[in-house]
Amino acid sequence: MTETDDKPHGSKFSGRVGWGRRPALVVVDLVHAYVDADSPFALPGINSAIEATEALTNVARQSGLSVIWTDVVYHDDMSNAGLFYKKVPGLSVYAANAPGRAGQLVLKPEAEDLRVTKQYASAFFGTSLASTLHAAEVDTVVICGVSTSGCIRATATDALNHGFRPQVVRDACADRNAELHESNLRDLDAKYADVCSLGEAVQHLSAVP
Repeated sequence: MTETDDKPHGSKFSGRVGWGRRPALVVVDLVHAYVDADSPFALPGINSAIEATEALTNVARQSGLSVIWTDVVYHDDMSNAGLFYKKVPGLSVYAANAPGRAGQLVLKPEAEDLRVTKQYASAFFGTSLASTLHAAEVDTVVICGVSTSGCIRATATDALNHGFRPQVVRDACADRNAELHESNLRDLDAKYADVCSLGEAVQHLSAVP
């Protein structure tokens, strides 16, 4: 077996897209549905990802960079959830008037931050995010939030499809177990994005003129 741990798909994969000149931070679905213990989407050990995300938002703002927060909201009858709702019935917690705080952001955005509401996994699908970022001359999308195997993966893949350089911050993402988290990070790093540490992301965000 010739494949190595750092190149699980072989030598023809795992190139680098690198960092461009104008990054933006996209915080994906960091809402109470993934934090509250009684939620069907609750993730274990998510606190470290929340702390890392908060550090990223602070650095991005200090550098004058865009911070975008995504959330999920459906009509009360879930009529705009499509087949996604059939596949994942638990999405009903995101109905507009559902009881509880499942759809509320865990961290508080600043007034200048952008909000994107979506109905599917990718922050780009069916939203104006790509147009907004292109208009702001953003070329690099720094991605954090939840979950690694779901909305993070979909957002990173679509970022690449839309011509952005995706940088997924491993310390600022979380999933239902370590195996899902690590295996998806490895696959993303091989095919669709660069996976970086919190320290690397902070270094690049801080260095933007």
